[in-house]
Amino acid sequence: MTTDDGVATVTIDRPPANAVDPAMIQEFLDVLPGLSADASVRCIVLVGTGRFFIAGADIAVMRDLSLANHVKMRRWVEVQRLLEQAPKPVIAAINGHALGGGAELSLACDLRMAAESATIGFPEMALGLFPGAGGSQRLPRLLGVHRARLLMMEGRRLSAAQAFELGLVDDVVPDVQFADAVANRARSLADRPTRTIGLLKQAVEAGAHVDIDTAMEVEWAAVQEVIATEDAAEGLQAFLDKRAPEFRGR
Repeated sequence: MTTDDGVATVTIDRPPANAVDPAMIQEFLDVLPGLSADASVRCIVLVGTGRFFIAGADIAVMRDLSLANHVKMRRWVEVQRLLEQAPKPVIAAINGHALGGGAELSLACDLRMAAESATIGFPEMALGLFPGAGGSQRLPRLLGVHRARLLMMEGRRLSAAQAFELGLVDDVVPDVQFADAVANRARSLADRPTRTIGLLKQAVEAGAHVDIDTAMEVEWAAVQEVIATEDAAEGLQAFLDKRAPEFRGR
């Protein structure tokens, strides 16, 4: 992991394929809470190495079909919730193949950027399984029930362009420009009022699963916190002063 001017980059480097196993899960669980709590970290980037973002679960580990083993592997959903609930923007920089658990992890991020040569998919059905670490729940919320269900049933691997067309990724960048494009987007997000972003994320998630009247109360509670932030005062004053705001995430 590296940190540069408020952007923390977590690099997944577990050759040959960055496959998910209990050790990787624990490493994420050890690192992510600190990044969320660290006010100097204003954006989190996840990126893989070589040809892989994350290739999915380690099949040698998954071969143990005992409930105890799959309970351990299911802690992958805890990693995703830490990303989803992080009070700052999280970018999945999909540099290569994002399959199974890797694709599931990307769904918990705020922004999915894909290199042109990247692929993304949910191939679990070919193993007699289905995306059971968040994918079967997040993908329908993103793409709609029918399209998501078909993708998971067929287990198709999508090109970056196909994933973009479906709305599965937010941006596709030529490989040679990918690192710079991710850095620029991360820097742009880190410059925004991250305390407000954190409150927005909380309000959207809490309001998405309740009736509209309750959701409006959720929103109002968040608004009251936002207007008490230093960044809100700075943003409004900067507008009046006709200058760029200098947000501090407070």
